Amino acid sequence: MLGLGTTNSLTMDKPHSDSLLDTGAQGAISRPFDRIDGPKKVSGSATYAAEYAFDDLAYGFLVSARIGAGKVVSIDADAVRSLPGVIDVVCDFKRFIRVAGQGGETKAPTQGVQEIAFSGEIIAIVVAESYEAARDAALQLPVTYETDQGVFDPKANREAAYTPPDAVTPGHFAQGDVDKAMAEAPVSIDVTYMTPSQNSAAMEPHASTAVWEEDGSLTLYGAYQMPTSDASQLAKSLGLSVKKVRIVSRYIGGGFGSKLGIAPESVAAAIAAKQIGRPVKAVMARQQVFEATVRRSDTEQRLRLAANANGRLTAIGQESYVSNQPGEDYFEPVGIGTHMIYAGENRLISHLQIPVNYVLSGSMRAPGEAVGMVGLECAMDELAEKLSIDPVALRKVNDTSVDPEKGVPFSSRSLTAALDEGAHRFGWERRCEPATQREGEWLIGMGMAAAVRGNMLMESSAKVEIHPDGSATVSSAMTDIGTGSYTILAQIASEILGIPVDRIELQLGDTNAPPAAGSGGSWGAGSSGSAVYLACERLRDKLAKAMEVGADTLTLKDGMAIGANRSVPIGELVGEGLEATGHIKPGKQESETTQASFGAHFAEVAVNVVTGEIRVRRMLGVFAAGRVLNAKTARSQCLGGMTFGIGTALTEELYHDTRNGRLVNRDLAEYHVPVNADVPQLEVHFLQERDIHANPIHAKGIGELGISGAAAAVANAVYNATGVRVREFPITLDKLLPGLPNMG
Repeated sequence: MLGLGTTNSLTMDKPHSDSLLDTGAQGAISRPFDRIDGPKKVSGSATYAAEYAFDDLAYGFLVSARIGAGKVVSIDADAVRSLPGVIDVVCDFKRFIRVAGQGGETKAPTQGVQEIAFSGEIIAIVVAESYEAARDAALQLPVTYETDQGVFDPKANREAAYTPPDAVTPGHFAQGDVDKAMAEAPVSIDVTYMTPSQNSAAMEPHASTAVWEEDGSLTLYGAYQMPTSDASQLAKSLGLSVKKVRIVSRYIGGGFGSKLGIAPESVAAAIAAKQIGRPVKAVMARQQVFEATVRRSDTEQRLRLAANANGRLTAIGQESYVSNQPGEDYFEPVGIGTHMIYAGENRLISHLQIPVNYVLSGSMRAPGEAVGMVGLECAMDELAEKLSIDPVALRKVNDTSVDPEKGVPFSSRSLTAALDEGAHRFGWERRCEPATQREGEWLIGMGMAAAVRGNMLMESSAKVEIHPDGSATVSSAMTDIGTGSYTILAQIASEILGIPVDRIELQLGDTNAPPAAGSGGSWGAGSSGSAVYLACERLRDKLAKAMEVGADTLTLKDGMAIGANRSVPIGELVGEGLEATGHIKPGKQESETTQASFGAHFAEVAVNVVTGEIRVRRMLGVFAAGRVLNAKTARSQCLGGMTFGIGTALTEELYHDTRNGRLVNRDLAEYHVPVNADVPQLEVHFLQERDIHANPIHAKGIGELGISGAAAAVANAVYNATGVRVREFPITLDKLLPGLPNMG
């Protein structure tokens, strides 16, 4: 091949004002292309983690601890080894991982499973000739425990709360004097909002198939969002060089953050496969997914807002209690959106972490904003009512072009535009006073909320090859968790190289490909998309050289290179082939600007005055997230986020038994995610925007923007319908009924 090893690297130290996506002739960008992977998924030809077949494959079933705190005294493996089909019982108290890995970490998750930190901790794996035999033996396996007194109620352990170390957002931030501003303000509110633990509830359970190669290397076929960093986690858990570990994760049936880091089944499968000398497949049962992967932390948020008579905020306080296992650094960043959403000179945003013997707290879709914006945006509505100001107007009054804490400009900010567009499209002017609009037994109300989600650029790489037949291949360790990565990366390559999308092959989710940050934090499209962009930019320059024209005068379209009064098939210009690698990493733009996507949610609900039943009748979202790369996949992401918001507002809650920490509702029958009947027709609209500070493709994260503020819009609509303000989520019938008006 020509040009082997050619790399085009970019550090985002300066704005990237000129983009080839604006000058390409193919017309592939922003169009609503159908998903490339769609036909494979609906036909069953897309291979998921639990579907790989190997000769002599053995099946593993995980063994879960049945106490909430203590230690394993003994495991009587001999009692089940003689059962039909059982191959072995494998337990490595030292190397098995106690908890799942956090997203982006490169170290091993906490190891050691003899000490029990929570009910459901994985302590062993039974391997058999069939899944059914492994499950039967695992359920019969005798385990003796020594029980300790654990902490199973966060509220009862508040005195042990501590300020966690700074992460993506500070554990504690103070500016000015919130107490003084509250005392001096003509209008203020001081309220507490609470959200429960939640589970990502992805359709596909966590699964790993471990295969050891003859050279001592390991290939793990898993359902993981970040293969590059996950390979490092796995290698360090097993005591291997990362060069000896390959992760393949081509298709993922949803993750929502629960598959950012490796989970216990990966290490268990690898150790078991090594011990028996055969490939081992381990698939978590649904209950184990709930019990032994990650949850979103419960939160208790004290919101203090102070404003002058015109509604300008003079103080913003959001002080939160969250929880996690003892010794774990991750905390739910409740105030992450509060740092940047509104102006206000006096600010206090803090987190106190309560140690508790629950399943690990980790990132779940829109960590921080998904629950933190519930409290803030409901509190803003309470303030608006106290000020007798329209809720939309209050938010517009507090819009700002400069980061209120860092003093730097926003790279782009379309909050007011989103509020105005949403209010107009939704018919906000028809909103009535609380509890005044009624249709028979139904009380009708409207609510709204602002949305914000920080934008991040992560170091990523991708390789692009053009073949002699004029087709192309894009390869990267980037993944597609259902967000459309296969499609948008093909669109970017198509636009720059002039090769039709259907002639571009995508090879994703394999650590043998160039490393990438993966899918998480809504950074996938901007980061890996920019890497593909840079690789294609280099290839375009080489094609121009082969055509003996300047790159700025070359037109690439429909597989043809056009320039200097001649037209040549692209395949004829590349000889035996041409390839280039693109590499992007963050730079000074990250500190010189504050980057975020913005939006606005509007909802209308009906509440039955007799039963308290809540029905979301319609919902509309307006979003601004830089360049929209694919109108269909972007819209789909926002629809998913808005549905998440309905669940947060009305149905989703993990119940922990305060006697032992055990999850009471640990499956999809009893953990209530929204179903079709709960979700009305949703409207999504995008504002035209480009962000030259974010990356060379001018796009920002959109996947998690759709959930930010969505639950608050529903909650504010419930208040507008009923006049009943519920501050403990989800809003269930028992919390509404006592305050509903009489039927008279």
